[in-house]
Amino acid sequence: MAARAREDGGPGLGRGPRGCEHYDRGCLLKAPCCDKLYTCRLCHDSNEDHQLDRFTVKEVQCINCEKIQHAQQTCEECSTLFGEYYCSICHLFDKDKKQYHCENCGICRIGPKEDFFHCLKCNLCLAVSLQGKHKCIENVSRQNCPICLEDIHTSRVVAHVLPCGHLLHRTCYEEMLKEGYRCPLCMHSAVDMRRYWKHLDEEVAQTPMPSEYQNMTVDILCNDCNGRSTVQFHILGMKCTICESYNTTQAGKQRVSLDQQ
Repeated sequence: MAARAREDGGPGLGRGPRGCEHYDRGCLLKAPCCDKLYTCRLCHDSNEDHQLDRFTVKEVQCINCEKIQHAQQTCEECSTLFGEYYCSICHLFDKDKKQYHCENCGICRIGPKEDFFHCLKCNLCLAVSLQGKHKCIENVSRQNCPICLEDIHTSRVVAHVLPCGHLLHRTCYEEMLKEGYRCPLCMHSAVDMRRYWKHLDEEVAQTPMPSEYQNMTVDILCNDCNGRSTVQFHILGMKCTICESYNTTQAGKQRVSLDQQ
């Protein structure tokens, strides 16, 4: 599915003649918390035992003339442009990547703005292609990624929206798919598994169980539709009779049909 817009201008640009590995900018931030100069809050946080509150930054230092001044887009002394994009709320300086400040998110996001909308229930910006087509979970972006346990809402790593509505960092989602296909929170299928289910149908049909198991049934719970079924036990998988998913778990003891006892 389309991903949530990224915060703070997206991935780093690589270290250049100005700025840092995270941003391309022409100034240093003066951190009110420790009165030190850093290229960005991420550089600050990786070197200090505390975090820089981006909203409390008041002053910056020009990298050319080194004049310390009020945070603004252009140096008042030598006219150096501190950032093609500048947010006076987040104090974000960077190359222009169509960023915009979302008042509801409270931070800047990668744009262009017209490609995203803010879902008030999920409380995050989503691609317009998901408007009215995603499952809402209240304040879902305020939860940490269930894979790496790191923050999602302010992360510079793009987040992936699962069909169940839960969020993972895109990189964590890609790693998860190497090991499995289910949401780590609710166990719902994270990708369209219908083609694989058809293949599993063929495998089950071609793999008869030993005679002592052929009449054995079991109660199952489907992780995709939450329905309960009683089906024939099979070692390769047990198919939900409601939505035809094999993403099921045994919910009762195995038992032999009464007419076969």
